Amino acid sequence: VQLVESGGGLVEPGGSLELSCAPSGFTVRAADMNWYRQAPGKEREWVARAVGGGSTYYSTYYADSVKGRFTIDRDFFKNTLHLLMKALKPEDTGVYYCETTWRGTEYWGQGTQVTVSS
Repeated sequence: VQLVESGGGLVEPGGSLELSCAPSGFTVRAADMNWYRQAPGKEREWVARAVGGGSTYYSTYYADSVKGRFTIDRDFFKNTLHLLMKALKPEDTGVYYCETTWRGTEYWGQGTQVTVSS
């Protein structure tokens, strides 16, 4: 099982960015998946979750700090997990990771850097 994130970059405050996570070894339809982030000098924090492994319909949950601005989504055709981020703030800067627990083992991607700065 591997998770590979992409889509990070430099964006101005108020801008948008979409991150992708491409898993291998399982399908995004079958797993509950999360996005986390880690800002410089801070602990890793949970950002968003897509729950409902095995179903087309799933529930989503968000940290209060991103609610209303971020959207977690799964593309079943491409087998990818996405995080659409809007109205970005400098405090959203950090390394973003996708994560899942598959068959009892936790997996993390290598992370993708998001920098929000003017």
